[in-house]
Amino acid sequence: MKCIIIDDDDASRAVLKRLVQQVNYLDLVSVCSKPSEAINLLKKDQIDLAFLDIEMPEMTGMELLKSVAMPPTILTTTHKEYALDAFEHNIIDYLVKPVALPRFIKAVEKAKAIQDKLASQDVVERDYFFIKKDSVHTKVPTKDILWIEALGDYITIHTLNGKYILHLTLKSIENKLPSDKFIRVHRSYIVNIDNVGMVEDTTIFINNNSIPVGALYKDNFIKVLNLL
Repeated sequence: MKCIIIDDDDASRAVLKRLVQQVNYLDLVSVCSKPSEAINLLKKDQIDLAFLDIEMPEMTGMELLKSVAMPPTILTTTHKEYALDAFEHNIIDYLVKPVALPRFIKAVEKAKAIQDKLASQDVVERDYFFIKKDSVHTKVPTKDILWIEALGDYITIHTLNGKYILHLTLKSIENKLPSDKFIRVHRSYIVNIDNVGMVEDTTIFINNNSIPVGALYKDNFIKVLNLL
């Protein structure tokens, strides 16, 4: 889940950042000290969850909720009296600072459950993607994808007909791929099992290209191989 933190207090932002980093399915996209920063970010990026402070000098969290289309939001505050008004805006949860890890996890689990439910309702199995390159959207069948490699904030999708570089995380593309065909074999690599030509110890070969298998992923990779 791609998330952002919106809080004007340095210490609170640091605490929330540490909490987010302890939950493996949360991907922290940005830490904003002003609501205006968040508004600009929300216009250009798809965010799944926001941690929003209520009392901020530029614009309160409540004013932000009323003025823009916010993603699912968990409010954070030192005051309890805003709770009733807050829940009228369909927020996920209301955390009173200081926020402890168990209470934080309980809140984000609610958000994840809602996201998973919506995803299960909306998922349509597709055997292709449209990928934008320059000003053209090209249809790429998933069967033609050989492997996907992470390069910082970008991924490279290697296909039978070339490669595509996209501003995405490996985690976000992994969630869109058929799980019976694509498997994570390294923190930086996902491979299409159908296109694996050979495996030698901890190295995968696809069309004469070598891809490492990470120690944390080796056992699961071995399980999905159709070994005789």
